[in-house]
Amino acid sequence: MEKRIGAALIVVEDRGAVEQLNAIISKHSHIILGRQGLPLSGRSISVISLVLEGTTDEIGAFTGPVGRLPGVTIKSILVPSLPKSS
Repeated sequence: MEKRIGAALIVVEDRGAVEQLNAIISKHSHIILGRQGLPLSGRSISVISLVLEGTTDEIGAFTGPVGRLPGVTIKSILVPSLPKSS
Protein backbone atom coordinates (compact mmCIF):
# COMPACT_ATOMS: atom_id res chain seq x y z
CA MET A 1 0.00 0.00 0.00
CA GLU A 2 1.17 3.50 -0.85
CA LYS A 3 2.48 5.81 1.90
CA ARG A 4 1.01 9.27 2.31
CA ILE A 5 2.02 12.44 4.10
CA GLY A 6 -0.48 14.07 6.39
CA ALA A 7 -1.05 16.14 9.46
CA ALA A 8 -3.17 15.72 12.55
CA LEU A 9 -4.34 18.34 15.01
CA ILE A 10 -5.32 17.06 18.45
CA VAL A 11 -7.18 19.19 21.00
CA VAL A 12 -7.09 17.87 24.57
CA GLU A 13 -9.82 19.27 26.81
CA ASP A 14 -9.63 16.57 29.51
CA ARG A 15 -6.17 16.28 31.06
CA GLY A 16 -7.20 12.87 32.41
CA ALA A 17 -6.84 11.50 28.87
CA VAL A 18 -3.19 12.57 28.48
CA GLU A 19 -1.69 9.28 29.70
CA GLN A 20 -3.80 7.22 27.30
CA LEU A 21 -3.10 9.69 24.47
CA ASN A 22 0.66 9.50 25.02
CA ALA A 23 0.48 5.70 25.01
CA ILE A 24 -1.28 5.74 21.61
CA ILE A 25 1.21 8.27 20.23
CA SER A 26 4.14 6.12 21.43
CA LYS A 27 2.63 2.97 19.93
CA HIS A 28 2.38 4.69 16.53
CA SER A 29 5.64 6.66 16.71
CA HIS A 30 6.90 4.94 13.54
CA ILE A 31 4.48 7.07 11.44
CA ILE A 32 5.14 10.36 13.27
CA LEU A 33 7.71 12.62 11.61
CA GLY A 34 7.23 15.61 13.91
CA ARG A 35 5.30 16.69 16.98
CA GLN A 36 4.56 20.07 18.54
CA GLY A 37 2.55 20.61 21.69
CA LEU A 38 1.11 23.87 22.96
CA PRO A 39 -0.54 24.16 26.37
CA LEU A 40 -3.15 26.92 26.29
CA SER A 41 -3.46 27.37 30.03
CA GLY A 42 -5.76 30.40 29.72
CA ARG A 43 -8.25 28.16 27.94
CA SER A 44 -7.56 24.95 29.89
CA ILE A 45 -6.79 23.00 26.71
CA SER A 46 -3.70 21.68 24.96
CA VAL A 47 -3.11 21.49 21.22
CA ILE A 48 -0.80 18.90 19.66
CA SER A 49 0.11 19.01 15.97
CA LEU A 50 1.67 16.02 14.25
CA VAL A 51 3.20 15.45 10.82
CA LEU A 52 2.55 11.86 9.72
CA GLU A 53 3.83 9.52 7.02
CA GLY A 54 2.18 6.15 6.54
CA THR A 55 -0.42 4.16 4.69
CA THR A 56 -4.05 5.11 5.10
CA ASP A 57 -4.48 1.98 7.24
CA GLU A 58 -1.61 2.97 9.54
CA ILE A 59 -2.86 6.53 9.90
CA GLY A 60 -6.42 5.33 10.51
CA ALA A 61 -5.17 2.86 13.14
CA PHE A 62 -3.68 5.88 14.93
CA THR A 63 -6.43 8.48 14.50
CA GLY A 64 -9.31 6.12 15.32
CA PRO A 65 -8.27 5.29 18.91
CA VAL A 66 -7.28 8.91 19.57
CA GLY A 67 -10.70 10.11 18.41
CA ARG A 68 -12.43 7.71 20.79
CA LEU A 69 -10.69 9.14 23.87
CA PRO A 70 -13.08 11.19 26.02
CA GLY A 71 -12.21 14.87 26.05
CA VAL A 72 -9.96 14.57 22.97
CA THR A 73 -10.72 15.76 19.42
CA ILE A 74 -8.58 14.92 16.38
CA LYS A 75 -8.77 16.14 12.80
CA SER A 76 -6.45 14.93 10.07
CA ILE A 77 -5.60 15.75 6.49
CA LEU A 78 -3.70 13.65 3.94
CA VAL A 79 -1.89 14.61 0.75
CA PRO A 80 -3.15 12.47 -2.14
CA SER A 81 0.15 10.61 -2.60
CA LEU A 82 3.90 10.97 -2.22
CA PRO A 83 5.87 11.81 -5.35
CA LYS A 84 7.98 8.96 -6.70
CA SER A 85 11.66 9.28 -5.81
CA SER A 86 14.02 9.45 -8.77
